[in-house]
Amino acid sequence: MLWAAFTLGLLGSFHCIGMCGPIALALPVGGKSTAERLVAAFIYNSGRILTYSLFGILFGIIGKTFALAGWQQAFSITVGVLIVLSILVPGILGSGTRISGFAYGFTSSIKSGMKNFFQQRTFYSFFFIGMLNGLLPCGLVYLAVAGASATSGAIEGAAYMALFGAGTLPVMLSVIVAGNFISVNISNHIRMAMPYVILLIGVLFILRGLNLGIPYLSPKMSKGEVHKCH
Repeated sequence: MLWAAFTLGLLGSFHCIGMCGPIALALPVGGKSTAERLVAAFIYNSGRILTYSLFGILFGIIGKTFALAGWQQAFSITVGVLIVLSILVPGILGSGTRISGFAYGFTSSIKSGMKNFFQQRTFYSFFFIGMLNGLLPCGLVYLAVAGASATSGAIEGAAYMALFGAGTLPVMLSVIVAGNFISVNISNHIRMAMPYVILLIGVLFILRGLNLGIPYLSPKMSKGEVHKCH
């Protein structure tokens, strides 16, 4: 399932241009050489991917708890169904709902912290900007976290989220080094394809939980084997 994380990140990075692109473009790298811009881009994105990986550890542990309780298959199916419903029934997972006071305050605090690091204009500050950016609300990250929770392990969850972040690297690095170079036409085509990719990932999680005995897609495992693997 790890390849699904990278694919989600790669295709979803065109969505990231609209959400995270402005932050990446705002990094104080004006006047720096291309090599310096590239270093800054790697540092910034490393911080972002580290935050994703920490999420992966947390939700991987949650998934493992379900696995040890013998609920791994049901949990995987539930995650898959939620992912599918997020596409078929827009808004079912809370998108478009009014943000709570707590969430608004949390987001404001993150943005305030990012502003302070922006003012420092140092390479190490780019890393912390990336880490804080990884905490900002993002539907794509929520989908990745759902996938990480179905991996049933801290290491597996971290790897899932790290690969998701790695998938976003090509586009996000290019945004910082070369600006928003993606044409609107290409970006729109990829965004149109995203729902189908997300649906596929949801179906894969459902198949994984159904225990159909299909190699790689839905391997047959008894409860004892599931527990032994973890």
